[in-house]
Amino acid sequence: MVEHSAATRVVNLQPALHELVTVLAAPVTALSATSGDITGEGATGVFAADLRVLSRSLLTVDGRSPEPVAHHLDGAHCVEFLGVCRGLGDPGPDPTVWLRRRRTALRDGLREEILVENVGAGMLEILLELEFAADLAPIETVKLGGAGPAGEHETGFRVDAGIAVAELADVRIRIRAEGNAEATADMLRWSLQIPSRATASVGWTLTVQDPGAVMGPATRLGLQNPVVVADDARLGRIVARSVADLTALAAATVEAPADTVLTAGSPWYLTLFGRDSLWSARMTLPLGLGPARGTLRTLAARQGTRVDPRTAEQPGKILHELRRSAFQAVDAFLPPVYYGTVDATPLWICLLRDAWKWGLTSAEVRPLLDPLERALGWIRDHGDADGDGFLEYVDEAGGLTNQGWKDSGDSVRFADGTIATGPVALAEVQGYSYEAMLAGAELLAAFGRPGAVEWRRRAADLRANFRAHFWTEDELGPFPVLALDGAKRKVDSPASNMGHLLGTGILDPDEAAVIAARLVHPSMNSGFGLRTMSTTAGGYSPLSYHCGTVWPHDTAIAILGLVREGCTEQAAELARGLLTAADAFDGRLPELFGGFGIDDTPAPVPYPASCRPQAWAAAASVVLLQAFLGLTADVPAGTVTLTPAPLIGGFSVDGLEIAGQPWSVRVDRSGVAEASPLAGIEIRGL
Repeated sequence: MVEHSAATRVVNLQPALHELVTVLAAPVTALSATSGDITGEGATGVFAADLRVLSRSLLTVDGRSPEPVAHHLDGAHCVEFLGVCRGLGDPGPDPTVWLRRRRTALRDGLREEILVENVGAGMLEILLELEFAADLAPIETVKLGGAGPAGEHETGFRVDAGIAVAELADVRIRIRAEGNAEATADMLRWSLQIPSRATASVGWTLTVQDPGAVMGPATRLGLQNPVVVADDARLGRIVARSVADLTALAAATVEAPADTVLTAGSPWYLTLFGRDSLWSARMTLPLGLGPARGTLRTLAARQGTRVDPRTAEQPGKILHELRRSAFQAVDAFLPPVYYGTVDATPLWICLLRDAWKWGLTSAEVRPLLDPLERALGWIRDHGDADGDGFLEYVDEAGGLTNQGWKDSGDSVRFADGTIATGPVALAEVQGYSYEAMLAGAELLAAFGRPGAVEWRRRAADLRANFRAHFWTEDELGPFPVLALDGAKRKVDSPASNMGHLLGTGILDPDEAAVIAARLVHPSMNSGFGLRTMSTTAGGYSPLSYHCGTVWPHDTAIAILGLVREGCTEQAAELARGLLTAADAFDGRLPELFGGFGIDDTPAPVPYPASCRPQAWAAAASVVLLQAFLGLTADVPAGTVTLTPAPLIGGFSVDGLEIAGQPWSVRVDRSGVAEASPLAGIEIRGL
């Protein structure tokens, strides 16, 4: 029998996030223990985009750490920690000295206010100390469980005119004390005298200057903050928390600070991601055009121009990921500008059409028509390498093995659990491609450009080919398979990918009804949301990243598709589950959580390494609003349509936006709607 040491078993594990407290104001995010302390262990730290700029922040009172009692978030950017200082103040079991630590994430750093309260009978004399350090660890190193460039030793600070300063290459970190403090290279010290029934307040500020960063603060957001009042009170709470998180996740590239994008998620993905940013912008269109406008422009500026297998770049292709340096994952090496995605290009086209429908002006659309034609050209000339009519991908240079939204290496599996080999043609990508072809044709025709007839013909051919090649049957009946593998075999695991086909137009009504029934079957519906893979599949595990967990955005996309297909009962069932899950996570839906069923666990089980907040998870609440309203917009045609269904009782929304106009809607318990007027737009369905 071979024995393995504990040390051998735990080397370089990805740090857990689910018990950490996160505040952020992109591109800055701070993660700590529930005490507020940042130890540098695991993922704790203050990160500025892709660097950990503070790896230690330990607070003591007379040499002892306050005992944590509570913490609460105030929006997405601020948290207050409360700890008691036992052993100080009056004798007896009740604490008479406690400490509040209020942390606020800033777009260029972080500020912390520390309040010590003395309700004891006498004067309190204490030494308050804050120990700090920075390791400038790249985010991918932290994600892999490693340390910074100095190994176990943090980058040293020096004191300059009372300010602690650390520098490495071009990165400059400054820590400034507030109050009468002594500063050393690793410590701030305050000697405090606090009378009875009094409070002392001190603080400190961290600022970061990083000329090598690729992401920075956005100068404008363009996203409304709606107020939702509903019979189901959870809906309003969840929307409020989600919009706060979306606002905090907003950033921009340093070259175009006015073009807002929604970064993917904290802490691993606080940067531009093609697919994630596109979906997040698309899902938040009812709140404004800012993220859509910025995402379209930012990605168009980086659209592929050449064939480069190392970066997966191809002419017309939309990128996957932007970093300051190469990203070393567990099983992949990604260049700083990486194009390894099969779905971002059709999704870019769909977002352009949708943004136009929601009010993006002709003057804003016209500069994007050339990138549109190049994106359509990529679908025709590069996305279908073998000419079988389907978009597919294969990694050629050690990047991502799988290049759809389920991009882990084991995500595409046959029903027996066998992992498929490429080139892989994913089911949902064909739906995106079909919708993109028709969306592109609509835009080309509307703006007087040639090609609409060709793209409508190609779309019709794809629809027929999809029906002929992507359907199979199991003991529960027919369903679209997950994918076709490199040998054109059907990868026959029932998976949530089929939900993304709803509403794209690639299905007929009978096919949509079949998928609707499958999605709410107990094998797929956990009661908290839609599992990524059916429990009947050989590769299923409730804690597998893409083979059995629940991703809120995935469920939300299916819900919106179900409403568009007229399958409102199934949409309501999934929506209720997602509301239950969101409430269990205090309104801040994580990137993903365990696929355990509601009959198995009374509350959703966290996935330990899940990002939280995550942009498209937060945007899921906006999708729920749109689904409950049955809301569609066609501003070029001068119409907005409401087809609310009585899914969750009555509710009102103040703070939607159509074509730049604020808008309010109320729906009663029977599904009858009232809405404020929109200048120049007819509201149908009232």
